[in-house]
Order: sequence, then C-alpha cells, then structure tokens
Amino acid sequence: MLASGAFLSHQPCDYFDGAFHPLQGDEIVTRDPAQPTRVVWTGTPNFDHAQRAVDAARRAFPAWSARTVEERRIFLERWREVCVRHAARLAAAISREVGKVKWEAELEAKIVAEKVTITLEDRVLARVTGFSVEAGAGKTGICSFRPHGVMAVLGPFNFPAHLPNGHIVPALLLGNTIVFKPSEKAAAVGQLMAELAHEAGFPPGVFNVVQGTAAIAARLSTHRNVDGVLFTGSFPVGRRILEANLDTPGRLIALEMGGSNPAVVLQSADLRRAAIECVRAAFATTGQRCTCTRRLIVEDSIADHFIPTILKLASNLVIAAADDGVPAFMGPLVTSGAREAVLTAQQTLASQGRLLLEATPLTREGHFLSPGVVEVDRFTRSSDESEVFGPFLQISRARDLDDAIEQSNATNFGLAASLFSSNESQWEQFRAECRAGCVNWNTGTAGASSKLPFGGLGRSGNHRPAGAFAVDAVVYPVATMIDRADPIIPQGMCVDARFFA
Repeated sequence: MLASGAFLSHQPCDYFDGAFHPLQGDEIVTRDPAQPTRVVWTGTPNFDHAQRAVDAARRAFPAWSARTVEERRIFLERWREVCVRHAARLAAAISREVGKVKWEAELEAKIVAEKVTITLEDRVLARVTGFSVEAGAGKTGICSFRPHGVMAVLGPFNFPAHLPNGHIVPALLLGNTIVFKPSEKAAAVGQLMAELAHEAGFPPGVFNVVQGTAAIAARLSTHRNVDGVLFTGSFPVGRRILEANLDTPGRLIALEMGGSNPAVVLQSADLRRAAIECVRAAFATTGQRCTCTRRLIVEDSIADHFIPTILKLASNLVIAAADDGVPAFMGPLVTSGAREAVLTAQQTLASQGRLLLEATPLTREGHFLSPGVVEVDRFTRSSDESEVFGPFLQISRARDLDDAIEQSNATNFGLAASLFSSNESQWEQFRAECRAGCVNWNTGTAGASSKLPFGGLGRSGNHRPAGAFAVDAVVYPVATMIDRADPIIPQGMCVDARFFA
C-alpha cells in the first residue's frame, strides 16, 4: 500500500470523462522529501489517456459553456464546500509530497476554497460582464465575452493545489473545460484534486486530470483541440511552450514564471520590520516561491549594521519536517536535485563574491538545507540569467535610492519588488521607476493577494496576470454591432425597388 493511502481514495490513476482510469508502472515516482525512502505515488503516464481527456473536455464544452454563470457558480460553490471539508486531507498530501511544513501546507489548503469566494465577487466578475454603447446612426454596440474552450492547466510543485486552482476556478466559472496536468513532483496532490472534483459533482468531461512528464505537457500544449494553455513554472519551460505555439497565435498562452526579486532597504526604514520581512520572504517555502526575495539591496550607510542582523535571523530559522512536532519555518527542498542545484549555484556565486552564510545539508534524512547568503559587489543584468530556486539570498550595497533602483531593474525577470522606507516620496519614486508586476512597500516580496492581479514582466510572464485578473485570460471579447434603423444608402449606390421584388 502506498504511503499516500492516508489521503487518496484510489490507487494511482488519471481522471477524465467523470471516471478514474488506473495507471501502472513507475516512470513517475514521488517521494516524501523529508523521508525519501517513503514512496508517495508511482505510475507511468498514458498518452492515450491524455487524448481521451482532451476529447472528453471537448465534448463537455458546448453544454458547460451554454449554462449561465449562475448555474456554473453552483458547481464551484460545491467545489468550495468539498475543499473546506477535506482541507486537512489536502494539507497532509501537500506536506507529504512536496515537503511543506505544517502551517504552510494548511494555509495552502485553506486558500484553495477561498479562491472560489474571491472569484465570485462582483468586482471580479465585473471585468468580464460586457457592456453596450451607442455606436452612431441608430446603431448599438455590444461587447460580450466568450470562453475559449478546452484549457490545459500545467501546474507547478511549489503550490501544487493553490496555483493550478487559481487558473481552474475562473476558467470553469466562465464556461471553459479543463485538462489539468499536475507537476510530476506533485502527482498525488493532483490526483487528490481530481478526487475532490469528482465529489463536487462536475459534469463528466468538465474537470479532467492527467499525470505526466514534459512529454505529456508538450502534447497538451500543442494539441489541436486545446484552446488555451495556463502554465505556472520556470522560464525555460515557458519558453518552450511559446516556441511550440508560434504557428498557433489563436491559442491562448498564459505564462506565470519565475522571479529574481529585489528588496531595497533604506536608512529611513524600520530596520526591525525590514529584517524580519526580508528573511521571511527570502526563505519562505524553503526558497521555493517565484516571489521569494533573491536580491537584497541595502543602503550603504546602514549595511554594516543591517546585514549581520539578516545573518542572525537566517541562522536561527527552525528547519524540520511537517511531522516532527516542532513549530518549523522551513522544510526540505522537493528533491535531491533541487538541493544540489542550490549548492552548485552557491559555489559559483561564492567565487564571485563573499560567502557570508553557507547553505549546508542537514545531518538527517531528507533534502534539508540551511539558508545561504552571499554578498556581491553589484547586481547586473548579465549576472541575473537564471533563478536560484531555493533558500539562498544575495546581498549588495547601494549608494542611495537611485542606485538601488538601478540595481533592482538590472534583471531579466520582473515579478516582485519591495521597498523598506518610512519616506513617502522615496516610495513614490520606487513605485514609479521599479519595473515589476508586484511592487510592495514595507512588506516582503513573497506573498500576494488573490484580490489583486499577479504576474510579471520579462522572463516572469507574458502580460497575462493571474490573481483577480485571471478572468481576463480565460475569455475573449466579441464586438457586436446592431442596427435597428433604416439603412443609410451610401453615395454612389443605386437602390431600385425592382431589385428586391
């Protein structure tokens, strides 16, 4: 019996057309990051299942899209109720499969249901309710919105329930059908989402889940019967999705990718608040958030005092597994490969700067790693080619705010940025000049509100933000002209009654 038996009702399977379809084999094996000998889920992807899931979603689309928003709302309210009822089960799956500490897994499970509540708010739906205008000479112009059709949702491992759900809920509410491929690092959580959707009673084919690696993702993102791809993950994968769709500009591609997020701390800041928030944002989720602070830029006049505080806070974070029974801040990284990637990046960056705090594997079972911090001379675009996705922070110094903004913008990404300052004019300058999709004042880069848009620039996204703006991506506008007056006969057109006899 798999270790996942405590939270899954079925053996490993895909879910499509309202039924569960077993998977055999072991091409995908997920393990507890805190106890890698403990297998959570195992199965081999089935390309025929992917095809059948798309076919089921295509068949379900006409009837689902023909329902009113209010009718679809009823199903999503059931989804919310089921997610609330099984929140503890979902949190257990998240902790077991991707290594989140207990409080963070419980928070993610909680916001899955909350996403429904937020999406159903009138101010969110007002973005896509349409409008009418006078269009001149007795004409009425109408803007309405239509669902795209079948949407492929490609999920990440770091928020394996919340981030896919952030695409799924708006897409379903506005009439699309879904084929969801979970991250191969979070297959059990993805299957649990299917089991909860089945309990919520969505009509067959409306909500489908297929497991897979990159090959299944590639199949879905280029399938002729898929109308949109909603992706959360790394820039290299997002780039491949864009390349694969160069000849299909009509297919909606929404990319939510990584970040190399700066936090600027100025002399006028509340330094206690700044230190706590910067350390929290740098190492939350063991550094495995796209919004984690990767680059800390400290005004030179306070750097000698502030940087040691950061090191003390980082050195004293409690690192443990979800079931260790201690109030931990950080758990393990998701895989041994993820941990090795951070250690390799540390070695490279340390050779270019000054290692202030060494990230070190813990002497226990699991993919645990202590936080690492390096100081560099200056942040430049050429030194910011890729994201270090783990508990590792780079620090630089800045002469003043202008210098700090220049370093903040010296990135190929553009997801989140924070300023710590008590000076409102400094904040206004930072907000106006810092290039990022999420710009915060006196709060860390990690953490976003689903009531606001969420997305970034550059390698962080393609201007299709999620959050409250996810409703924009899952529909397209249709312009309609209606003329109820007698037609105006253009000059030079001869109209004779005999023509219409």
